[in-house]
Amino acid sequence: MSTRSTSTAGIARATGVPWETWTARLDELGARTMGHAELARRVAEQLEGAVDNHEWWAQAVAVAYEQHTGARRPGQAGDGTFGASASRTVTGTPEEALARWSALMAGRTEVGGVPFQQPPTTAATAKWRYWRARLADGSRVSANIGAKAGGRATVALAHTGLASAEDVLRWRAAWKDLLAAL
Repeated sequence: MSTRSTSTAGIARATGVPWETWTARLDELGARTMGHAELARRVAEQLEGAVDNHEWWAQAVAVAYEQHTGARRPGQAGDGTFGASASRTVTGTPEEALARWSALMAGRTEVGGVPFQQPPTTAATAKWRYWRARLADGSRVSANIGAKAGGRATVALAHTGLASAEDVLRWRAAWKDLLAAL
């Protein structure tokens, strides 16, 4: 999750609607008093048939509007928590990348000074490999590992349930340091 604001210029390009028009339309609809789900649904209705992947763009418009009105800070999830992400592409298959990440994390009882609530778990699908952990502070971490061309794999970490934007910066740095050790 990013701590930067959603790109309103990108939304305008993709939807063909200037950002100022979006804000005027949404203000007219009373969007400042709507919950996120209703806001996204109302935007999706306007975008259906106008853009590919209209529901995804509706989410982007809704989040950008919430940031515009101050209802949501950049990097903030709908539940009020924050999330950090970091990734690295490494040589090898997803299985090899998961094995390296698991070895790096093996034996740890904490990460970033926060204990694991329970031991980390791993899982796999045909396409993805996962390493997941719950931390004692209530946050969760997931390493999502997928194949890339050329015998490489991407290890993408997502840390959700953080209390603040400051936590995002601290954890992103910690995860980047660990990823660099792969």
